[in-house]
Amino acid sequence: MSRLGMIALLAGLGSAGISQAAEVNLYTTREPGLIKPLIEAYAAKSNVKVNTVFVEKGLAERVAAEGARSGADVVMTVDIGNLIELVDRDLAQPVRSQALESAVPAALRDPEGRWFGLSMRARVLYADKDLKDLGSATYESLADPQWKGKVCIRSGQHPYNTALVSAFLVRHGADKTEAWLKGVKANLARKAAGGDRDVARDIAADLCEVGLGNSYYVGLMRSGRGGPDQQKWGDAIKVILPTFEGGGTHVNVSGAIVAKNAPNRDEAVKFLEYLVSDEAQALYARTDYEYPVKPDAAVDPLLSSFGSLTIDSTPLIEIARNRKAASLLIDKVGFDN
Repeated sequence: MSRLGMIALLAGLGSAGISQAAEVNLYTTREPGLIKPLIEAYAAKSNVKVNTVFVEKGLAERVAAEGARSGADVVMTVDIGNLIELVDRDLAQPVRSQALESAVPAALRDPEGRWFGLSMRARVLYADKDLKDLGSATYESLADPQWKGKVCIRSGQHPYNTALVSAFLVRHGADKTEAWLKGVKANLARKAAGGDRDVARDIAADLCEVGLGNSYYVGLMRSGRGGPDQQKWGDAIKVILPTFEGGGTHVNVSGAIVAKNAPNRDEAVKFLEYLVSDEAQALYARTDYEYPVKPDAAVDPLLSSFGSLTIDSTPLIEIARNRKAASLLIDKVGFDN
């Protein structure tokens, strides 16, 4: 090769950035403490730099506003409604990956590959430790008069509860869902407000006897991450996996998309593939106290202590489609008033 040819080759290699480490840009609403262990593990394993932008609110709006200039490669969020919003705004691109499709059950990913569930959280019953015979509790039973003045719950319009009401609506129809919402409201010990950890707090304070909360909060409380007070709240409750009558336990997901204008698309796909690997799924379980989406992945012993999780068969996509109708019913009965 001539000297000029060698110079040209070296220049080409330099301009291709061969000496630069690969990178992937992650936009996420997930709490930094929950996602950082996964990011650090991936960076150490792959030598890929993960540039992370934590967005508390307005994630879809931000990516949409950035348009073709957006640096987002992977957009990660919680709740099926937020994932569907990204798709509906045409912010996601389809991905075909054998690793993703074999690890994530069909019910927990988009048929066209535009979103993938990465971990699950169950909507469970927090209960006073002294209560008996709750092993076969159902969501429907929360409207029974026996619980009058004994139920605590966060706002019905919070995404966690809207998704549950939407699942109820898909299973039972509008009339039964409205009647159920009225029954649960009549049983409230206080206004529907606060967060899931506040439900545990109020049970510990004998303000109520039962309430709904996400499964992973129990691990976060009992581990002491929120301080000694929250540890006491977590220790003061027992957890029951309720089911729908004739169905299973309602779950929601954390998940992600590959952004439509991802500048590092290949690295984005590799990052998602890592997040459904055995290593990452175990990290989700151990660090975040979430259920893995991968069927054969290990579950944290704390979650195992709740019993065997039978996931309700209502498709997440149907839950997402009925969220608006569920929200209207919640307002119609004045659930949060």
